[in-house]
Amino acid sequence: MTGMSVRPYWELRFDADGDVDTRQRDRLLEQAAQQELTDLVVFSHGWNNTRTMATRLYDRFFAPFPGLLGEAGPARPGYVGVVWPSMRFADESLGGLPRDQAPGEPPGLDAETHRALDAVFPGRQQIVARLAELLAERPERLAALDEFAVLVRGLVRVRGMSGGAGDAADTGAEPDEDGVPAMFGQDVTEVCERFAAALTEARGKSDAEDRAVFDSGLGGLGGLWDGAHELLRQGTYYVMKRRAGTVGREGLGPVLGALAALRTAPRIHLVGHSFGARLVSFALTGLEEGATVASVTLLQGAFSHYAFAGRLPHAADRGGVLHDAPRRVSGPLVSCHSRHDTALGLLYPVASRVSWDDASLLPGDLRWGAIGYDGVQAVDGCPRLELAEALDGPFPAGGCVSVDVSEVVRHGVPPAGAHSDICHEELARVVLRAGRIGAG
Repeated sequence: MTGMSVRPYWELRFDADGDVDTRQRDRLLEQAAQQELTDLVVFSHGWNNTRTMATRLYDRFFAPFPGLLGEAGPARPGYVGVVWPSMRFADESLGGLPRDQAPGEPPGLDAETHRALDAVFPGRQQIVARLAELLAERPERLAALDEFAVLVRGLVRVRGMSGGAGDAADTGAEPDEDGVPAMFGQDVTEVCERFAAALTEARGKSDAEDRAVFDSGLGGLGGLWDGAHELLRQGTYYVMKRRAGTVGREGLGPVLGALAALRTAPRIHLVGHSFGARLVSFALTGLEEGATVASVTLLQGAFSHYAFAGRLPHAADRGGVLHDAPRRVSGPLVSCHSRHDTALGLLYPVASRVSWDDASLLPGDLRWGAIGYDGVQAVDGCPRLELAEALDGPFPAGGCVSVDVSEVVRHGVPPAGAHSDICHEELARVVLRAGRIGAG
């Protein structure tokens, strides 16, 4: 691919069921074998609306790699960008790039997000159109909120997908009979109030500069319709979260297995952002028995911080959904996390709490935390490193590792906060150190 900051670079495209573009896969396998690469870095995006957005992210993140490795070093790396059907709301910044919503645009469903919903949910354009209409009008009638909740439920209903890689919660909870989180069956006013409160808190935690950008676009936060807008966002995230697991296990995992079987197989290093972190983690479960990857780096992972736990603190008879995955990694499995990520620190726990009937609503309950906010939890022997330690000190040779990257992952407007502020040389260096790429 021309115009990319690194070479050789390949793309792997998957559909929602995990089926890969076979021409791209075969080209990667053939050329990777011919070039006798030492290392292959495979990066999966999280929420992006288009292939162009995904490749822009890869171009920016990979840009420091050649300079850090040096032209004459021992490594001969290659790079892969995974493209899978996901989406984001256009009011979220992407990879440190400015948000797309124009200042002064009224609250509601912007045109880009409307188009993305139509593409991600084919055949449900009428539902999306009515949701957009309600968000624009913001009727002062509770019946309108009830209608909104029913429509969102119809939009995100996924029959026949309970269990497996698509678990709605990474801690063992199940959706209802239609494959929909319980939040869509609860009192919509209460759910929207909780989301509105979380949005207000997210705004309060933002830096003044980021908050000013946000305020210029949306005005003040609060109100039930702000919460309803967030309910729609969380509904789409629920579908993307399930899809990420499916694409990882059914799609990327087998491709990684084929790469590992090459006669001159490169060392494989997985990198994933947000739901892409979930995707590459589930790819480990799709490897054939005995196959491994060299390292995994999760950037602001949007899934449970208990996913890798052998035993859940609140349910000792169960483990996290990925408790067996780390044994498929010969080196470290690194979770980079930031306290400035309000998407994961505030909104993710609220969405998780209101999704399940047995959820505690106590503010201090850690059951519903995200791995990209506070790192790996309930895994014995998991080191917790500051960024400076990860960059300059001895790096763990294996097992789960948590690295606090709040020092650099810190900017972004509400509601996502710093969730997508990942294009930093320091994070590129974490990937290289975790994988011992170019270490000689």
